[in-house]
Amino acid sequence: MTATEMKRRTKQFALQVVKFVQALPRDRIAQTLGSQLLRSGTSVGANYRAAQRARSHAEYLSKMGIVEEEVDESSYWLELLVEAGIVPASRVESLVGEADEIVRIVVAAIKSAKQHDQRRVAPKRPQP
Repeated sequence: MTATEMKRRTKQFALQVVKFVQALPRDRIAQTLGSQLLRSGTSVGANYRAAQRARSHAEYLSKMGIVEEEVDESSYWLELLVEAGIVPASRVESLVGEADEIVRIVVAAIKSAKQHDQRRVAPKRPQP
């Protein structure tokens, strides 16, 4: 997946979160949990974009780590909304599925970037 495709995908995730939160019941608990979900869910795309503009490899890894954390946090808020009986599990299936896929992509990108970094700094073996 290209960076452009991932930017689009994370923005779509944010938009799905926005629509989901808008449809939550207007009670205090639903709105509080929804606010947390809104914050983390919209942060995913913003931090992914920031990672793509990183000024260093370390900054890229840091921002991608934040992306991973925010997607995982979004899943947590979705789980709470279901387990608290505020929304049925069927209503969050697609969002949870997309969050899981984004996490897998981001984790793979971080792992790949770290492996690339290790190869760059690996000490050369002395010649016999």
